[in-house]
Amino acid sequence: MYKMIIVDDEAEIRIGLSNYFPWNQLGFEVVYQCVNGKQAIEYIEQNTIDLILTDIRMPVMDGIELAKELHKRRSFIYIIFLSGYKDFQYAKEALKYGVKEYIVKPGKFEEIHEVFTTVKAQLDKEWSRHHKKENYIENIIQTIEDYIKKNYADICLEDIATVLKMSPNYISRLYKEKTGDNISNYITKTRMQKAAELLVDYHYKTYEISEAVGYNNPKNFTRTFKKYYGVTPRDFRNSSMERSK
Repeated sequence: MYKMIIVDDEAEIRIGLSNYFPWNQLGFEVVYQCVNGKQAIEYIEQNTIDLILTDIRMPVMDGIELAKELHKRRSFIYIIFLSGYKDFQYAKEALKYGVKEYIVKPGKFEEIHEVFTTVKAQLDKEWSRHHKKENYIENIIQTIEDYIKKNYADICLEDIATVLKMSPNYISRLYKEKTGDNISNYITKTRMQKAAELLVDYHYKTYEISEAVGYNNPKNFTRTFKKYYGVTPRDFRNSSMERSK
């Protein structure tokens, strides 16, 4: 079900459209009504919606200004204008701001039904394309993390790029955009978690653990471990042994 809001300062039209048109049958749900573009923007900033059905001429912020503001924000919300005859050229001007359709007021049932049936098909297509892309990206992220978990002891960004057949800069940027973190930080996190597991086993010496997780210099390992856990490897081990008694 796609979420939509209706924006119109004429209460009769706004309430009538919201309550008496079979939106659910077409795959839409009216989640909010408001009287101007400013109220619509305030709602959108706090909630996720898919579509706006809006009048053009309203006080405070009209439909053109609303469309322009959403266009400036690079919003993917579909916009449909509900326009009077004299607003026709005005509505055409708004197409450059991403307005998809216009309906002439007061809006005949057949016309509204036809427009929203078309828009529903477009939204379904966009949804499918978006989720295919999202799944593709999620698979890349998962491949990166799986490879790191298996090869954390001897790994670099170029190794991962070779496996994925992508440039190091691209996968680094993609990972940052999707996770909010750097690949190098994930490598460090994986190494430190593995080191913590090995430190619980007192048979391993610290320098052996250091090498096992990819640090040839034990001092670098100790410094990184302390930065990550707040204690040295030795103190971490001693604390673990105390807890196990």
